[in-house]
Amino acid sequence: MRVFRRAIPFALALVTLLSAGATAQGQKIGYIRSSAILDQAPGRAEAEAQFDKETSGYRDQIKRMSDSLDAMVAAFQKAQASMTATARDARQKELQTKNAEYQRRSADLQQKAQQRQGELVQPILDRVKGAIEDVRVEGGYSFILNADEGSAIVAMDKNLDLTDRVLAKLRAGAGTVAKPATTPAPAGTPSGVTRPQNPPVI
Repeated sequence: MRVFRRAIPFALALVTLLSAGATAQGQKIGYIRSSAILDQAPGRAEAEAQFDKETSGYRDQIKRMSDSLDAMVAAFQKAQASMTATARDARQKELQTKNAEYQRRSADLQQKAQQRQGELVQPILDRVKGAIEDVRVEGGYSFILNADEGSAIVAMDKNLDLTDRVLAKLRAGAGTVAKPATTPAPAGTPSGVTRPQNPPVI
């Protein structure tokens, strides 16, 4: 799973235009490939592993809720032909209540996963931003652009590629990277009634 590409697909596009009010003409310009930097950033693999470890409990809870719903729906569909109208209405209301309960719990788990994802990603993103700025200042660049696929740039001189310089900066400071903090395991699971939406992954 690619934490950074999913969590911050446009973040570097906003921080790589690092000059203030200068025009392109006569200015020194370079570019980076942000996906390569984020894939190789020190601490990324550890952050992904930590996120996967912590959110595995969320995924297990959502699967149990989904399985509970599937079993309830299957039992209802099998028995409804022989049920009285009153019993059928009561069971449908029960399923609706369970569905609402599941939806609330699923949304809560996804919100927690997204929050934790941000906590793990942000320190690494901050270091990437700092490395880009260091390269810009040391090289006297007015602009550093993001030339990843999907950007507005369609052609660039490969000699202007600063990706390796930024990665070197990051690796030089990798010894100071702190391990991701752990969080307590999630609370118990209520029964649910609809198929789950997997929590976001990094």
